[in-house]
Amino acid sequence: MATDQIADLISEELRLPVGPAASAMAEYCRSRHEQAAIAVLFYGSCLRQPDQALKDALLDFYVIVDNYVGAYGSALLAAANAALPPNVFYVEIPWDGGHLRAKYAVMSLDQFTSACGRAADNVSIWARFSQPARLVWRRSPEVEVALTNALAEACRTMFENARPLVEGHGMPDPVAVWQEGFKATYGAELRSEKSDRALAIVSVDEERYRRIGTMLMDNEPYARVSRADALRQWRRRGRLGKRLNYMRLIKAAFTFDGAVDYVMWKVRRHSGVVIEVSEWQRRHPLLAAPGLAWKLYRLGAFR
Repeated sequence: MATDQIADLISEELRLPVGPAASAMAEYCRSRHEQAAIAVLFYGSCLRQPDQALKDALLDFYVIVDNYVGAYGSALLAAANAALPPNVFYVEIPWDGGHLRAKYAVMSLDQFTSACGRAADNVSIWARFSQPARLVWRRSPEVEVALTNALAEACRTMFENARPLVEGHGMPDPVAVWQEGFKATYGAELRSEKSDRALAIVSVDEERYRRIGTMLMDNEPYARVSRADALRQWRRRGRLGKRLNYMRLIKAAFTFDGAVDYVMWKVRRHSGVVIEVSEWQRRHPLLAAPGLAWKLYRLGAFR
């Protein structure tokens, strides 16, 4: 089965080493949830950057846990994570005379695995983890196997949902399927990145995506969906995804210190949109978040 071949490829990717900076930040994130952490995944554009460049970047991690109460010791944070996963945090640590910054998400293994599957309408997890990732730490080999299979399923989910977007007469180019899929996922979320970011994701790993796409087209059963039906499904995912992203933006206001400044930095970096933030908004991020999000949306920071 192609899924097994893809799992083998994912396993190789997950085991690739990371540099000392990413290792140090992963350990710091893990240590904040030591009682419940079972794995730390490193993903995103920083995977390819050398250590010396990471002081000017924002590293991305997922801390996978076995239970939320143990992860926090807080019923409120545990309930928020279970109801609207993941919880997201912003952290900094000293590193090599400067600082490393990271955004990391916390999610249970069960919810993460479900979010990679084809029954998941929210694109956030399967879109991100159909892309390369590194397993910086895991508690046991069993956890590694579970995550490997989840990421292989994320690839299948992404490709199967994207394939009808380019289908016509004959077999579609697998690279074009991925390109259209990532463009569609960017449209299904509140994103500040430029539209060509979706194409860049594929171009830097084109051979990887071609291999996985070819495996899926050659060996996997495919439930045929018309392009019109697929577009309707993507529009529905977009409505759901943007609502969820908006709710997570509000929720994030109470999950970490400096939430407002982090969001403004992220938006400015990707869209160039800058707005003034008052001290009141910094002191009351939960109350300020809806108004700030609406203002950013009107200025074009999010599509």
